[in-house]
Amino acid sequence: MCLALPSTSEKLSHGEPTFFLKKRVFAMFSGDHHHDNRIALIIPALPGMQNMLVTSEPRKFYVPPYVGVRGWIGIELDKMNDDEELAGYIQEAWRLISRKK
Repeated sequence: MCLALPSTSEKLSHGEPTFFLKKRVFAMFSGDHHHDNRIALIIPALPGMQNMLVTSEPRKFYVPPYVGVRGWIGIELDKMNDDEELAGYIQEAWRLISRKK
């Protein structure tokens, strides 16, 4: 889903697949990276979105270490049952990063 978007690439960062729009990260895979038993995708979000998602669906969404303080969201992939929903979050993360300078 990440590599289907324009101008994207994948590289390992901190031992995990990380997805870039040119030189900017827009998604990171986390495979139990901090021994937290989470298989997740971590993405940036618009202001207020992190709190809304984590509050409304805490089993699916969480505040990830390090980037969570900047509003990024962790999406637990084993709790995400809808590929279209996941694709929407990925596309929005890509758009958010593409707008930043």
